[in-house]
Amino acid sequence: MNDKKHIITIAGKPGSGKSVTSKMLAARFDYQHFSSGDLFRAIGKEHGIDDVREINLAAERGELDIDELVDQRLRDIGATDDKIVIDSRMAWHWMPQSFKVYLDLDLVTAAERILKDIDEFRMAHEHIPSEPSEYAALLEERLASETRRYRKLYDADPYDTSNYDLVVDTKANSVEEVVGIVVQKYKEWLKQ
Repeated sequence: MNDKKHIITIAGKPGSGKSVTSKMLAARFDYQHFSSGDLFRAIGKEHGIDDVREINLAAERGELDIDELVDQRLRDIGATDDKIVIDSRMAWHWMPQSFKVYLDLDLVTAAERILKDIDEFRMAHEHIPSEPSEYAALLEERLASETRRYRKLYDADPYDTSNYDLVVDTKANSVEEVVGIVVQKYKEWLKQ
């Protein structure tokens, strides 16, 4: 019996290319696309918090039950939907039958990428230093907060690469190469 689903979950550090990769994969396979980060930010905004770091810290302090809201949506998708690509730190945990991909990237390169492509809204609403090394330090703080929360809530670490079927270095590979690698490995995974 094959309990695999036509679901690809994409996780990784900020700036690793999760959003663009997941959108390109969804288009390539004619799958739906879902971003838990977009949902996370929308829920934060509903509560008057625009800064992702501040949303994380509010969630860690128990001031905002955002994890349960986002994770319930992921559980619902995993239980009912098929043929979807999900950009999410924790979807792999909620969807064990998915093809689980981790996009790896060092935080200084991630900070450089984010600063290069950042939009005016985020610059106006989040504390984002202009120096990549300073921003990388803030990203490290954000990852530490997320890791503490997920360990406490689920005894899970989204940054532990052993949780995934495939790990791809996005510094060493262009986004087109990353998508090609994921497509090839996903097709092989489905046939196993």
